[in-house]
Amino acid sequence: MRDSDVGMRIVAEMLAGMVLYGGLGWLGDYYWGLHFLMPVGLLLGFGISIYLVIKRYGEASRVAGGEVVDG
Repeated sequence: MRDSDVGMRIVAEMLAGMVLYGGLGWLGDYYWGLHFLMPVGLLLGFGISIYLVIKRYGEASRVAGGEVVDG
């Protein structure tokens, strides 16, 4: 996979997390009349996205076919 493809996937995952949890927060604000759930949802989505990106792409090395390959 090319580096630009990986970069675009990371950006898409970050945005998807913020949109998903921000949307859930907005729905909670709308239906329950609370005014803090959307910002909390955005921050929660951002944090979860960062965690998942680091977990998925943050490995220092990968194992491919029994050998350790850097990058």
